[in-house]
Amino acid sequence: MPSRVSPASRIGDTVGPMSRDYPRPVPVGKYRRNEAFWRFARRMLRQRRTIVIAAIMAIVSATNMGVGLVGMVPVLNNILEDGDQSTLPRLAERFNEQLSGVVVIPQAWIDQLPDGRYDAVVAVISVLGLLTIIGAFANFAHLYYAFTLSTRTVADVRRTAYHHLVRLPLTTMVQGKSNDLVSRVVQDTAVLNNGFNALTGKAIAQSTKGAASLGAAFFISWKLSLVTCAIGPIVYIIIRKLGKRIRRASRGAMRGRARLLGAATEVVRGYRVVKVYTTERQELGRFTRINNDVLREQLRERTAKALASPLIEAVTIFILGILALIAMKWIIDGGSLDASDFIMTLGALGLAGNALKPLSSIVQDIQKADSAAQRIAEIIDMPSEETRTNRLPRLPRHAESIVFRDVTYTYPTANEPALRHLDLEIEHGMTVAVVGPNGSGKTTLLGLVPNLYQPDSGQVLIDGQDLQGVSLRSLRRQIAVVTQETVLFQGTIGENIAYGTPGATQEQIEAAAARAHATEFINLQPQGFDTPVGDQGLALSGGQRQRISIARAILRDPAILIMDEATSMIDSDSEARISDAISQFGEGRTCLIVAHRLSTVINADRIVVLDRGTYVDSGTHDELLGRCGVYQQIARHQLAPSSTSDEPTDEASVPSGG
Repeated sequence: MPSRVSPASRIGDTVGPMSRDYPRPVPVGKYRRNEAFWRFARRMLRQRRTIVIAAIMAIVSATNMGVGLVGMVPVLNNILEDGDQSTLPRLAERFNEQLSGVVVIPQAWIDQLPDGRYDAVVAVISVLGLLTIIGAFANFAHLYYAFTLSTRTVADVRRTAYHHLVRLPLTTMVQGKSNDLVSRVVQDTAVLNNGFNALTGKAIAQSTKGAASLGAAFFISWKLSLVTCAIGPIVYIIIRKLGKRIRRASRGAMRGRARLLGAATEVVRGYRVVKVYTTERQELGRFTRINNDVLREQLRERTAKALASPLIEAVTIFILGILALIAMKWIIDGGSLDASDFIMTLGALGLAGNALKPLSSIVQDIQKADSAAQRIAEIIDMPSEETRTNRLPRLPRHAESIVFRDVTYTYPTANEPALRHLDLEIEHGMTVAVVGPNGSGKTTLLGLVPNLYQPDSGQVLIDGQDLQGVSLRSLRRQIAVVTQETVLFQGTIGENIAYGTPGATQEQIEAAAARAHATEFINLQPQGFDTPVGDQGLALSGGQRQRISIARAILRDPAILIMDEATSMIDSDSEARISDAISQFGEGRTCLIVAHRLSTVINADRIVVLDRGTYVDSGTHDELLGRCGVYQQIARHQLAPSSTSDEPTDEASVPSGG
């Protein structure tokens, strides 16, 4: 057996139940502004082909607008002038003459142009219509590929977040964060998707159109356009200040929605208890308080959003007024700017401003998405259990002993240890019943075997190997667990029995069900083993659900079988038969049992007594009755002779194993 290793020397110098084995995740607010958002946005680079197509389509759409401003407006202006100099053939010839004789438009094409002013206007409008159709198609194609890009990226982020969620240590869940973590994977990724859509769709489309319009304005009058650009940063400052406010309010609203999800889910799962105890009003009050917190944060966000558009519009009007004064001064003083250039420049700048105006709402969407991205990034940054054990050696199949050496464990949210300096050795092949008053640490002790918890101090060893030094997968593959609160998943009865045993044949599934005495009721179901179990298995009684769970454990063929109140929902007749099946199945395996049934305890090879997290005594039933006062109290008040019902039980019930 390896020598005892101190907790700090295994992982580092950190101590405590959470920090010893797993570094703490990055706290909320530790990410720089938009850092988390761009971290996930970079995943879009994996779809380069989609990015290129979306960018090309956005450029084509914007180019049409620029061509319309630079080309069509001057042409229409010349056509509407009096005289023959405004016809399309003459305009084309003048264009060639301005290029010092270089023929850009062939004479054969010029001869085909209409030689009438009305016909010329019709031709120009037709060209403009064609450009509009091309631009509309390009705009559609851009949005189609942009939304495809963002949707696929968010699906990848969601998968990654869930991948980390299911690999988090159990200590993270017992701190009451499970509903919040689920909310991040499901709801916050939807907010992130909105931000990506704003970035890849609206932002690129509006930016390219705004750039094309601004380029046309600079082409017509660069001086006036330059003045506009000098005043523009004022709008940026407004957008940035409001964006910070929106991001803070959005983060608070998302946290509140996660609490709403948790409150509603708890009521649905414990619906029977809520009804029986007539606590509808109490639960409604709790939901209302959380809902009011969410409302308060959303109203803060609303104020910032509502303020953005009027402020930007007011600043725009002031900018136009300043431009009008500057242009008028230049015109009166006989400068290079004339009235027609001023009007066309204002028109181009107006189109540019109209294209860039939605950027304020786009920035708001990105700020909200950044708050969601931070919450998602916190999950991904939490080290999973595999982070600690993925390179550790495999644990051979258990064949010798399980040893608890001076083990102390405290739950992260508890003030007192659940186990205190516990020493215990269990030989391979033994059936050991663990008993004790409620809260004595029975369930905690069993949770240390599959390494669901890591002790604050001391060691848990299987066949002489410290569990901190072996891979989790090799450990847990040889363990099966049956708990009082049976867990069934969406699917059929057969799929639930085969859960955790991939590749199991139908014959193996039916054999396991027979050994668990589940075949009788399964064959009475409409579709037999193919019958859906319903949501959380509520279509079945408590005893039926538990027998499916026992069949699942039998099919797994474990070296270590852990049963925490496994027969509490079984009637007395089924209990006797299942106890015989488990007794036969347990041969050659180590069975650890928490039970309140006298028959289960008496049949155990050894009974371990715990009290307030400490080891009290161990032995057979008769031995402990003769010498252990704690066991005498337990036998007198807690050990039930048998069960008398097979009725459904509430899913929200809590195991009493301590």
